[in-house]
Amino acid sequence: MKKAIITGITGQDGSYLAEYLLSMGYEVHGIIRRASTFNTKRIDHLYHDPHVVNGSSRLFLHYGDMGATGVLTDVIYDTKPDEIYHLAAQSHVRVSFDMPEYTGDVTGLGTTRMLEAVRRLGKTTRFYQASTSELFGSAKPPQNEATPFHPQSPYAVAKLYAYWMVENYRDGYGMYTVNGILFNHESPRRGETFVTRKITRAVAAILAKKQDKLFLGNLDSKRDWGYAPEYVEAMHKLLQQDTPTNYVFGTGESHSVRDFLDEAFGYVDLDWKKYVEIDPRYFRPTEVDYLLADPSKANEKLGWKPKVKFHELVRIMVDADLELMDLNCPGEGRKICHEKFDGWHRWDDQVITMDK
Repeated sequence: MKKAIITGITGQDGSYLAEYLLSMGYEVHGIIRRASTFNTKRIDHLYHDPHVVNGSSRLFLHYGDMGATGVLTDVIYDTKPDEIYHLAAQSHVRVSFDMPEYTGDVTGLGTTRMLEAVRRLGKTTRFYQASTSELFGSAKPPQNEATPFHPQSPYAVAKLYAYWMVENYRDGYGMYTVNGILFNHESPRRGETFVTRKITRAVAAILAKKQDKLFLGNLDSKRDWGYAPEYVEAMHKLLQQDTPTNYVFGTGESHSVRDFLDEAFGYVDLDWKKYVEIDPRYFRPTEVDYLLADPSKANEKLGWKPKVKFHELVRIMVDADLELMDLNCPGEGRKICHEKFDGWHRWDDQVITMDK
C-alpha cells in the first residue's frame, strides 16, 4: 500500500486529493494546524475514529505547521511516505499584500522545510509542489512552461522562491521533485473569500433574502478557471511519471470576473448589476490582468484534458450554494457532476463538506 502525505489537507485541493488517493487504495496522512475550533469540515466525511474502526482507517491526521521545522521533519520521518503533495500555503493573493512577511515564511520557506526533511530522510519520496499561474503575473498570454515569470504579488513571489527551490533540490540532489503550475481551479469547497465562491454564495444569499449587496473589486481581471477535482487528478499523474517534469494545467479558456457574474446571476434569472457594488479596498496594489493557460504539453504527454467547461463550473458552484441554503436549484450542476464523474467524485459529498 502506497503512503502519501498531504499538507493543506483541509483546504479545497487537499480534501479532493485525499478523496482521490483513498479511492485508489492509498494510506493518507494529512498535516493540519492546531486550532481551538474544528477546521476539518471538508474531510470529516473521510475521517474515521481509529478507536471505532479497529485499525482499518487509512486516513491519519497530524498536527503541524509550515513554520515548525522539527514537527514537519518528525511527521515525514515517522510516516516514511512514498509521495508528498505539498499544498499548504497562505494562498489568498490580496491578503498577501497585507501579510507579506508571513506569506513569505509559510508559502516560500515552508516548502524548503519540507524539501530538506525529505532530503535528510534519504528515502526516494516523490515530492509535488503546488505552484501557481500567479507566477506569470504580467507575462503575455497564453502562458506555458516556457513563459518567463513576472510575479505581481507577495504571494506570487513566495511561490516563485518555492518553485526554484524545488528545481534546485531536483538538480542538486537528484530528488524526484516537480512543480505543477495550476491555473485557477474552483469548486463548491472553495474558500468563501475567493471571488468565485464569494459570487456564488451571494447568489444564494440574495435569493434567500439574507443579502442585498455584493462588494467586489476589479471586474475586468481575466482568469483561466477550471474545476478543482480534475486538477488533483493532474497532481497524482505528475508523480507517476518516470522522469520528474514540470507541467502547466488549465482549460485554455479565459474569462473575466464580469463573465462569471453574468453566468452565475443569469443562471437563476437575476441581473447582477442590481446587486454588485465596487469597493476599492478589494483592488490589488499591482493587478494581474490576464491569465490564460496553454496546457498543450499536459494534453499531449499526460493525456490530461479538463472535462468541465467554464459555464458548467459556474452551474456546479451555484447549485451547491443553493442547496447549502436549502433552496431549490435548477439542477444543471448536479447533472453535470453525475454525467462527467462516475467514480471517486460524487455530488453527494459536495454540500456536506461546505461551510455554512
